Amino acid sequence: MNILHKRFADTLEGLHAAGTYKRLRTIAAPMAATTRVDGVDEILVFCSNNYLGLANHPKVLEAAEAGLRRYGAGTASVRFICGTFECHVALEEKVADFLGAPAALSFTSCWNANEGLLPVLVEDGDAIVSDANNHASIIDAGRLAAQATRKVFAHQDMAALEQALVAVAESELKIVISDGVFSMEGDVAQLSELSSLCQRHGAILVVDDSHGTGVLGAHGRGSAEHCGLPIGAQGVDIVTSTFGKALGGGNGGFVAGPVELIDMLVQRSRPHLFSNALAPPLACAAHEAICILEQEPERVARLHANVHTMRKGLREIGYDVVDSPTGIIPIMIGDTAEAIRLSDRLLDMGIFVVGFGFPVVPEGAARLRVQMSSEHSAAQIERTLDAFQTLHGR
Repeated sequence: MNILHKRFADTLEGLHAAGTYKRLRTIAAPMAATTRVDGVDEILVFCSNNYLGLANHPKVLEAAEAGLRRYGAGTASVRFICGTFECHVALEEKVADFLGAPAALSFTSCWNANEGLLPVLVEDGDAIVSDANNHASIIDAGRLAAQATRKVFAHQDMAALEQALVAVAESELKIVISDGVFSMEGDVAQLSELSSLCQRHGAILVVDDSHGTGVLGAHGRGSAEHCGLPIGAQGVDIVTSTFGKALGGGNGGFVAGPVELIDMLVQRSRPHLFSNALAPPLACAAHEAICILEQEPERVARLHANVHTMRKGLREIGYDVVDSPTGIIPIMIGDTAEAIRLSDRLLDMGIFVVGFGFPVVPEGAARLRVQMSSEHSAAQIERTLDAFQTLHGR
């Protein structure tokens, strides 16, 4: 333990000295367009995945409370031992119906969904081909699927993807996996091109749409809807996503795809077999969040309008902002310590925007990441742009 203690102490001391130590902020109010951070009232939140403002919606809270009283705090075991709660069945049916997929299965997080999916899909000699900028959960899931050949292609480079598919042409099963929306860049995957290449090379397309579900498409059905593709044949074969962002902001994730796939996950997916199911109150909350999204598509339209306003305003100030419909707007800084320092300055001005650096992004690619919500008012966006204008003159 002394050796371990010294290693940690030396590393932490180095992080403090370099100005790259990450401090956890204390939140004392619900996550919304404004909240209370580190004892300061009325902080504007521009760092949350609460894209549709549903994390504190009264109906979502009521559904969670009703689920708590009806089913209790948790499942107290895994589903195949103690049975499946009605709320999980209802949620999974709602997810499948919402996305237009044959079936769905819930997990305690999308991280677990990804790690529970890939090892079940592949056997010895199969191949997984992954975008270089995919989320860490996809990377780790690929490592768990060690029986497969793994290839990585340059971010959004379709020529590189085709080369990788040619290289694994002899594999019986080929899987191409990509984020739908890339969490650090905020760009949308070229799903039409990905789907075409998969069809040409006999591959299966898997998309993690955690930052696209509830955000993209006229109805918030995600990157596939945005790109005009179905979930299934001639489109995206399998979707994974989360309830922890636009769909209520709680915990939980899911896999949506063929009925046979879902049955196999029930039989073989290790996170499903060896971990408690999603807590019933959260399952009920996520179900209600999807219902609200279906009933109020104007939330998605407001989000899109707010994204456009913020991107336009940042460009007018002089920031290099990529044009994208997603709620993620990165502002490149480069140095991690500088990104953290600028984040602290923004917080001093009442704006909660987080600086991201290594190891979340590569060395030298640190950034501020602005995230939008449908519930940001015009005045709140204007105030935030004023703060960035002050920052730009640093």
